Amino acid sequence: MSYKQERTNTSDSYAEVRYVNYQLIMDEKELTKYSNAEQCPVRNVVDRIGDKWSLLVLLLLEEGEVMRFMEIQKTIETISQKMLTVTLKALEADGLVKRTVYPQIPPKVEYKLTERGRSLLPHLHGLVAWAVENMSNIEESRKHFAS
Repeated sequence: MSYKQERTNTSDSYAEVRYVNYQLIMDEKELTKYSNAEQCPVRNVVDRIGDKWSLLVLLLLEEGEVMRFMEIQKTIETISQKMLTVTLKALEADGLVKRTVYPQIPPKVEYKLTERGRSLLPHLHGLVAWAVENMSNIEESRKHFAS
């Protein structure tokens, strides 16, 4: 925390000094902007891509360019059909993924990243690189914390 001295009074023998925490005042004002989760852009985006599957789906669609539902599900073996459906719908709702349905029997549905989705990739790559670089230290910290 940062404190600033303010001179409030002067007498013959000493100056009265009051310490004011300006950082705390600024932080409170700054934080009130983000207190409403629905209006906070950071919380909104992190909530969407920070779930268990979204980041993985986005990175997979980067590699595969255009993928069908079953291709995605087979690649991410541990995701259920329901969770993949929910994840893809959420990413589509945010304009990160485009869903194309071809009118044929059986129906053919393809998914690909939109421009907005592609614009997110460099940031995700940075997060992935940071995670890879720091994961062993994080695991070590978790072990020490648990003991």
